[in-house]
Amino acid sequence: MEHAQTVSLDAATPADAVILSNLLELYIHDLSDVFPGVELGQDGRFGYPKLPLYWSERERRLAFLIRCGGRVAGFVLATRGSPAVEDPETLDVAEFFVLRRYRRSGVGRQAACLLWNGVPGKWTVRVAEGNRGALAFWRGVVAQFTSGAVTELVRPGQPHAWRVFCFESVPERATP
Repeated sequence: MEHAQTVSLDAATPADAVILSNLLELYIHDLSDVFPGVELGQDGRFGYPKLPLYWSERERRLAFLIRCGGRVAGFVLATRGSPAVEDPETLDVAEFFVLRRYRRSGVGRQAACLLWNGVPGKWTVRVAEGNRGALAFWRGVVAQFTSGAVTELVRPGQPHAWRVFCFESVPERATP
């Protein structure tokens, strides 16, 4: 069912660090099903040590909150420089999370399109082949966004190989 409410992608600030940290716990919990090596720390949290870098390396790291009808629905973390390609200017969807209540409703698709339209350039999306739901989601979203102008690669990885989607986004053309 499509959420009739407006989806927005809002740049996160250091004031959003706590909410991002909390959302990252939910995200990593979901991923622990795909990556058996993911373990809780002694404090009962998974943690995400790179989060502070999104505030100190703002030229390389982009953090966004996904909102639906003004309510937090997820987040996107992106980086300039992808581990999947050599070009240091290629943008990479490092982490992408939509709360379960908003999944399969178009919220994730809209958020991805808002990201790529708002930050034009060469992009990569990396998905573990063991994450079947995410793989189907990204394959469909990227194909629709690019009208099929995408390169799909497979890179080795443990415990799963990675599927890498490479494409370019251009600024949205203003309508007259």
